[in-house]
Amino acid sequence: MVLQGILETEIEIMAPAAKFFNIFRNQNHHIPNISDSIHAIELHEGDWETPGSVKQWTYTLDGNTPLSVKETVEEVDEQNKRVKFNCFEGEVLNEFKSFKSTVQVTPKDGEGSLVKWTIEFEKLNEDIPSPDAYLELVQKLTKDIDDHLVKP
Repeated sequence: MVLQGILETEIEIMAPAAKFFNIFRNQNHHIPNISDSIHAIELHEGDWETPGSVKQWTYTLDGNTPLSVKETVEEVDEQNKRVKFNCFEGEVLNEFKSFKSTVQVTPKDGEGSLVKWTIEFEKLNEDIPSPDAYLELVQKLTKDIDDHLVKP
């Protein structure tokens, strides 16, 4: 069994790419008001926009007990509307040696956008399942944000 892996998903949304990207680029603090899967995002170091700033997210997977993770933004690519996060503390690291996620938003011809999430991980051992619940979380989060951005 492989210890390292990558999960990906692509989701079509109706919101413009720039608006969706800005939520992850510099408006994280709005997400708990948009999605019931994310309960809080607290700034611990830096600011909401600068790579390297530390934020703690409180969230639930599958409606279970609240979990938390501290992350930093490793990279922001304005031109390609991509943000890469590195998780460095929290329950997710009880099972994974490393856990990174990337969100990229691409405008579609006409209306809407395509959101691509990539989760890169390294398991602590072979008995740990792939982090499919995290892929489901980002899919739900994407839908919640899209609904919020396109509602009249």
